[in-house]
Amino acid sequence: MIDVFLVEDQEIIRRGLKTLITTKPDLQLVGEAVHGKDAIAQLTNLQEINCLPHVVLMDIRMPEMNGVEATQHL
Repeated sequence: MIDVFLVEDQEIIRRGLKTLITTKPDLQLVGEAVHGKDAIAQLTNLQEINCLPHVVLMDIRMPEMNGVEATQHL
């Protein structure tokens, strides 16, 4: 099982990706965020309980903190 964390600010895109991920038997969505700062906060919480995902699917252009900055921080 591959754990995936999704970061996307546009709700319709996030819902579509979430549907694709959840329909694959070997993928599991473990969380989602709406911008980079939200992703960092949630992933920090997951790290504290030793549950980091295998993959983070990160949008590049988002408000508050873009995907490039968030990835550099992570």
